[in-house]
Amino acid sequence: MDLDVHELDGMAIEANLAALARILVDSVAEGAAIGFMEPVSAQQATRFWLDDVRQAVEAGYRMVFGARRDGELLGTVQLLLAMPPNQPHRCEIAKMIVHPHARRLGIGRALMHRALERARELGKTLVTLDTRTGDVAEPLYASVGFEVAGIIPDYAFDPDGRARHATTYMYCRLGSEAAA
Repeated sequence: MDLDVHELDGMAIEANLAALARILVDSVAEGAAIGFMEPVSAQQATRFWLDDVRQAVEAGYRMVFGARRDGELLGTVQLLLAMPPNQPHRCEIAKMIVHPHARRLGIGRALMHRALERARELGKTLVTLDTRTGDVAEPLYASVGFEVAGIIPDYAFDPDGRARHATTYMYCRLGSEAAA
């Protein structure tokens, strides 16, 4: 298995649009709690990647990393950089998505390691994220250094709209503050 994690700029997002849309659509259909409700159409997913993500990447507000296994794009994660003026030291992880058929192959871990490495390179000392409480990704986040900050009950609806779930907020200290 050849796994490559790399940053996707605006042109790369457009060039990989079909794969990015498929990852999003299929993940939500499988129950991923990533801010979308079922069903997500390919058109909705395309608009998200082009209108929301690509524009934010080109404006310097976020970074997107893609993971390819044997040349096929199978996962992404975003690093949100646009923070309030009093928080220049931190960034956020968002939309960590691995295609349902490619899970449990180390893709999510590789994406998280690359995003955290890039945050360090940018001089960030704190990274935050939120995840559905009890989600399969929660232990992954803990294994790469994230700690639980707290849980908010009834935070969002599951993608099928049937129930609300709690959200766990997590943080990871980087650099010299991590050792303190």
